Amino acid sequence: MSTKTPMALALEEAERAFARGEVPVGAVVVEAATGAVIAASGNRVEELRDPSAHAELLAIRAAAAARGAARLPDCDLHVTLEPCAMCAAAISFARLRRLYFGASDAKAGAVEHGPRFFAQPTCHHRPEVYGGIDAVRAAALLKRFFAARR
Repeated sequence: MSTKTPMALALEEAERAFARGEVPVGAVVVEAATGAVIAASGNRVEELRDPSAHAELLAIRAAAAARGAARLPDCDLHVTLEPCAMCAAAISFARLRRLYFGASDAKAGAVEHGPRFFAQPTCHHRPEVYGGIDAVRAAALLKRFFAARR
């Protein structure tokens, strides 16, 4: 087991995404009881030419494949940026136990901002949510990425 926190590992995935020219978001799925990393990914939207290739979706898909199950109720997701509506829906459908995220996203976030997906009456599973984990580092990486593109 790694001595790094899951968010530190997610930030490493975000750094790798940055190096590939992707929006620097990283995600890690861990087994809640042991803290063992089941899957990790960074954004691959440009590389795969797939608008759904967000870090969260890729990590959830890999964790589900590794577990051989569509639902991950004994797992937690650590992601560097507040998930969008698409990713929030996937988190709900996967029945993840907890969501930990870094930087808030007032423009595209859907957990604390925008549609507040988990607060909707049509949402059938609501993970426990903890925001602001290593938010300064996550936000700085995003700012550096977008500043370089301007």
